[in-house]
Amino acid sequence: MYALEQIGVRYTFGIPGVHNIELYDELNNSKQIEPILVTHEGGAAFMALGASCTSNSIGTLMIVPAAGTTHAMSGIGEAFLDGIPMLIISGGTRLDTGKSYQLHQLDQGNLVREITKAYFKITSHEELIPTIYKAYDIAISGEPGPVFIEIPTEIQMFKGEVKQIQPYTKSYQNPVFDEQKIVAAAGLLAKAKNPGIYVGWGAAGASEEIIRIAELLGAPVCTTLQGKASFPASHPLHTGFGFGPNSVPASQAAFQNCDAMLAVGVRFSEIGTGSYGVKVPENLIHIDINGQVFDKNYPSKISLVADAKEALVSLAKILENSKTQKDSSRLKARILKDKEAYAKEWKKGFHKEKVSPGYFFESLEKHTDSDTFFVVDDGWHTYLAAELLPVNKSRHFVSPTDFNCMGFCVPAVIGAKLYNPDHRVVGIVGDGGFLMTGLESLTASTHELDVIYFVFHDGELGQISQFQKIPLKRKVATIIGQVNFKGIADAVGAEYFHIKNDGEIEPVMDQVFKNGSRKRPVIVDVNIDYSKKTYMTKGVVKVNLARFSQSEKLRFLVRAAKRHLLD
Repeated sequence: MYALEQIGVRYTFGIPGVHNIELYDELNNSKQIEPILVTHEGGAAFMALGASCTSNSIGTLMIVPAAGTTHAMSGIGEAFLDGIPMLIISGGTRLDTGKSYQLHQLDQGNLVREITKAYFKITSHEELIPTIYKAYDIAISGEPGPVFIEIPTEIQMFKGEVKQIQPYTKSYQNPVFDEQKIVAAAGLLAKAKNPGIYVGWGAAGASEEIIRIAELLGAPVCTTLQGKASFPASHPLHTGFGFGPNSVPASQAAFQNCDAMLAVGVRFSEIGTGSYGVKVPENLIHIDINGQVFDKNYPSKISLVADAKEALVSLAKILENSKTQKDSSRLKARILKDKEAYAKEWKKGFHKEKVSPGYFFESLEKHTDSDTFFVVDDGWHTYLAAELLPVNKSRHFVSPTDFNCMGFCVPAVIGAKLYNPDHRVVGIVGDGGFLMTGLESLTASTHELDVIYFVFHDGELGQISQFQKIPLKRKVATIIGQVNFKGIADAVGAEYFHIKNDGEIEPVMDQVFKNGSRKRPVIVDVNIDYSKKTYMTKGVVKVNLARFSQSEKLRFLVRAAKRHLLD
């Protein structure tokens, strides 16, 4: 308890059991930490992610071994692949009895080693506090990630003396970067006719520096999905998510002739690049705190291991001293024109039977502010939000990305709200994702959290269903059974609203947002229209089809034609 208080933990997420009951009993004595009971340890891990993504604290799990660990592994895996710090504290079976086949006896080290930065098993009381401090430093250092600590039951139950109860002091230091590489990068960018900037989650703490560099270079800025909020959408040089065939028209046009790119806090991963469909210029400057990400998918001219903010402060200073200042007025006008045209594409006439995404997100933007945190799940709605929802503050858009786990949103909203009680937290989740963890909204009710869940309800696993329908003309195991979301809302103590068509968007939004202190969650059933495809979907299909051999393309086209004509 002392060690967790020292590193700033305010909430733990999990379920007590026979192997961690002593830990929970001691947490009850803390004036700083509140243990949050969840309905499922998977929800606990996603809550911890929501907490870490939207605060300076570390999301912390307090779980039982074996089943508690396997339940939580989806969230732990998401943290690992997305680079989010997490501390997992698990009870453990006894080491002092010599007995085999104990309840929950499992080699947890082997189980979690592939999805954590480190695993520790406590063998003495003396190890406990230093290990928690070490685990915390590992979790937040370099590219952040989850760290797992197992505390056997006898360590919890029985007394043991330690030499000292030492306070926490940070031991990790950011890597010292090569200043000459920054000078060289500044030279490449200043000489470029059409420089561009690509930022991800790793640049979330450097928004001010990116703005300054973009304005000096007159460069457009696009983001990854996870890093969507790392650059404000309101800035006239912001183009949107991505820069290749999977990106919106403003990005495609602005980056079409890019001859030097500054990529910060990105991995050039599958989602960020639209299934590796982007083309990068020869003069690629790649800055990341994890040196392992360089040159994996795209070769860089200059690669720099550095903390994003520290490196960009230095880069901005060099550009300013060299009096680099390019006129970007024409570029800004083009970006604005492209954005406005794309927004209009999504608002062509009022839909009387369904809810149009364009009108929905326009209304959502109007009813929220820059301090609102938005949390999405994995699904069709994710890319609608990526393309249609402007977000202006760093870390205010949270998405499961490289692990891409459905069921993320409902619990992640709870973690974000607990650590940001004075801010609005809005979740956007598909009906499939909601069915995975939707009962975790009971936890929101129990703790009187005023959070809002918009459930995009189409009765299908929408994204996969459409991928099946177009080439295969059939839907296999993607149709969801009839769900009464009002019944779920009633069961968990949530308030319920239903948006059936475009004409109901504004009046229902007014009701949903009029009360900012209702002390219970809100579930909004949205009869969404998924008929229009996002650029992400169209771009990925185009890119992957282009990779097929001529014979495979022909086979796919003939099969699709036969089914559409004959079935």
